Amino acid sequence: KLVDVKRHVDPHNLLLYLRHGLSDQGSATLLEGFRQLPAAHCLEVSIDDPTMGDPVCYWRPELQAAKGTSFEEAAEQLRSIFLDSIRLHLRSDVPIGTALSGGIDSSSIVACMRKVAPELEIHAISYIAEDSRLSEERWIDIAGSAAGAQVHKVWARPSEFVNDLDALLEAQQEPFGSTSVYAQYRVFQLAHERGIKVMLDGQGADELLGGYRYYVSARFASLIRQQQFGEAFQLLRGASRSPNTDALWLLLCSADYLLPYSVQAPLRTLVAKELTPKWVKASWFRKRGVDSKHINYCASPEVLRQTLLRTLFVTSLPHLLRYEDRNSMAFSIESRVPFLTPQLAEFMLSIPEEHIISRNGTTKAVFREAMRGIVPNSILDRRDKIGFATPEKEWLKAIDSWVQSTLASEAALSLPFLDL
Repeated sequence: KLVDVKRHVDPHNLLLYLRHGLSDQGSATLLEGFRQLPAAHCLEVSIDDPTMGDPVCYWRPELQAAKGTSFEEAAEQLRSIFLDSIRLHLRSDVPIGTALSGGIDSSSIVACMRKVAPELEIHAISYIAEDSRLSEERWIDIAGSAAGAQVHKVWARPSEFVNDLDALLEAQQEPFGSTSVYAQYRVFQLAHERGIKVMLDGQGADELLGGYRYYVSARFASLIRQQQFGEAFQLLRGASRSPNTDALWLLLCSADYLLPYSVQAPLRTLVAKELTPKWVKASWFRKRGVDSKHINYCASPEVLRQTLLRTLFVTSLPHLLRYEDRNSMAFSIESRVPFLTPQLAEFMLSIPEEHIISRNGTTKAVFREAMRGIVPNSILDRRDKIGFATPEKEWLKAIDSWVQSTLASEAALSLPFLDL
């Protein structure tokens, strides 16, 4: 513990956390003057002279699209790269398992584990949401059965979340953006109880393969920037048929990539979609020269490719890896992430954007094709996405008295940047 070092919050990064849930921003932290090593950097400190030098970047992918790579060729290469990665990540002399959510990424990991190691005893650990709208149990059972894995399931209730919150905060030591981190915490807890020492996880797959819904709007923005309006309309029409996605939502998200802040600000005011939430005391931030700004604007003609790079290195993935790392360490488990290899990242960032998000708005298009014949088609053909989702609204209602007492506490009311 650094006793003599002053700890003050960084107003800019605090607003990013309150508005966007971003607790990790490259080298920036929530503490003013404190920096962390950004992705793919190292720092050498001499024992004889512990003067801090500058971090050194040891790897950065090139963003040059491969010309003439067909969709089929890309899928074949990706399958080979991913199977090799799984093979390397299975090296272990202790029991090995995997986190299985029932989605394409985790199902592909467990299926490829079986393909490259037919005799391996596979343990799959799965969180099951009690809310049927969020439960992935059906898909988990399909993936686990197809791979011949022994599936261990864990459920979580609101009261358990409250009871475990102090331990979760102690493990994470930094703020987190949603209660899904608790679902992951319970997965590693169960793995520990089952004696599993090594776990394979799918972190980074969404950021590399284009799995989140907003990547579809980034692809739409690319097509608009490149004046491919016919393809943009086709993408809009196809994507709007997916669950929880509609044309208006896609257009609004695409505007976030296409319109600079000077244009967005007045438009957001007109539609009552200001960037600063009402429960945030905007005056406190303005006094410190901080204003809420959008983070998605991109001037490049390849908006999707630039968005993938930013979410890999700056926004989405860094805090997800921190969640993973600290939750796994809390239970003495070595967590491995087979999607996150330089070879796989460089390959995905080199292929044409339409291989990642298809013309009809299908996410992870080339990876779905790469896994044909290995992963059950019913999983590969899914257009919805849930993952380790927790019923946060229901949980908050169930523990309303605890929430209200916490918000009414002296500590909460003393926070000058919240309007409670």
